[in-house]
Amino acid sequence: MRIADVLRNKGTAVATVSPQATVAQLLAGLAEHNIGAMPVLGPDGVVGIVSERDVVRKLHERGEGLLSRPVSEIMTTVVATCTPRDSVDDLSVLMTQRRVRHVPVLDEGQLAGIVSIGDVVKTRMEELEATHEQLQAYIAHG
Repeated sequence: MRIADVLRNKGTAVATVSPQATVAQLLAGLAEHNIGAMPVLGPDGVVGIVSERDVVRKLHERGEGLLSRPVSEIMTTVVATCTPRDSVDDLSVLMTQRRVRHVPVLDEGQLAGIVSIGDVVKTRMEELEATHEQLQAYIAHG
């Protein structure tokens, strides 16, 4: 299965944040959309990604003053990305190797969606269920 298939099922809407937004604004957006990470968009596209984990770790280091600081100070700037043409298997490997849970999908350099580890697990479960049903039908009907 390809990432394009995952996006077709889940949709392509992506909540994003600007590098100048405050960490408090980021947290409000994460809570509003009930998500764990947001790509950071600059004038030229994705310039970073920031997650709940990034916020927690930096809050521990810097204290509550971090909430008024810009997202650019805590975002990850080397972003793991994929394309709609990539396979879910390849994305699973990327997520495991890079230890990330959210991967922006870029199509010709433009943000086209985001895939989370939950989306990957859901896709795997659907594939296993389909295989199971096929095997049951094969056994039942010879």
